[in-house]
Amino acid sequence: MALYKKALIVGATSGIGEALAIKLAETGSRVVAVGRRVERLQALLGKAPHGMISTMVLDITDLPSIASFVKALFSAHPDIDAVVLNSGVQRAFDFGKPDTVDLGTLELELKTNYTAYVYLVTALLPHLQELSKVQETQLVFISATLGLVPSLVRTPNYNASKAALHSFITTVRQQQIDAGFEKLRIIEVFPPAVQTELHDTVHQPDLIGGNSLGMPLAAFTNELFAKLGAGPKLFVGIGPAEILIAEGGLEYQRQEMFETQQVHVKAALGKFLNKTC
Repeated sequence: MALYKKALIVGATSGIGEALAIKLAETGSRVVAVGRRVERLQALLGKAPHGMISTMVLDITDLPSIASFVKALFSAHPDIDAVVLNSGVQRAFDFGKPDTVDLGTLELELKTNYTAYVYLVTALLPHLQELSKVQETQLVFISATLGLVPSLVRTPNYNASKAALHSFITTVRQQQIDAGFEKLRIIEVFPPAVQTELHDTVHQPDLIGGNSLGMPLAAFTNELFAKLGAGPKLFVGIGPAEILIAEGGLEYQRQEMFETQQVHVKAALGKFLNKTC
C-alpha cells in the first residue's frame, strides 16, 4: 500500500534520500526527487519503476532561488501530500587548533543543514497548510541524534546545526497547532550513523572508508519506511535515539516540559503583545 499519494524528497541524489525515493516508488507512492546533481537525478530514474519518479534540480544553498523553485514545484505537482527534507553535510572542525578551522566551510555547512531548511519550510508551508484542511499531510525532517546528544566531538558545527534544526522544528510544529493546522504532521527523524557518502573521504578527507560507518542503508530505509507507515505524531527514532524518545527518555521529558512551559510563557507574554501587529 502506498504511504503517500506524491512525496517531495529534497536531497534525493544519494544516501537516505535516494534510498527512500526508490522505496516509496516501489511501494506505490509517486515521488518528486530533488537535488543539485543532474546526472544523479537522471540515474535515479532508472532505479525505480517507470514513471513513478520525476525530478527537479535545486541547489538548496542558493537561498534566493528557493521561493521560485517551490512556486514552480507546486505548479507542476499540486498533488504533493508529503515532503521529506533530507539534504545535509557533515564536516570536522578542531577548535583545539583554531587556526585550522575554515570558517567558509563552516558557514556553508550551517547554511546547508539549517538556514536552507528555514527558507524551504517558509516557502512550502502555505501549500501544506491548505492541503491539511482536507487531509493529513506530512512534513518530515531527516534530523540527527547528534542534535540531541552531541557525542561526535569532531563535528561541533554539524551537531549545533542539527540542534538548531530540532529547536526550530519543535516550535514550528506548535505554531501549526496554534494556527489550526493539526492535520499537518511535522515529524522529526533521528537516524543513527548510516552507511552513506556523508562520511566518505571526499567529504571528510581525514576518514578512510567512512562510507562503511554505521547502519547499512537498506536496513535503515526499511525501518524508516515501516515507522513512517505506523503514523508517528512527533518523532521517529532508529538506533540510539529510540531510548531518548521512549517514555521517560531524555527527549520525551524535554518534549513534556516544552508542552507545559510554552503554555505558561504565552500566558505571561500575552499582556505585553501588541494585538494590532
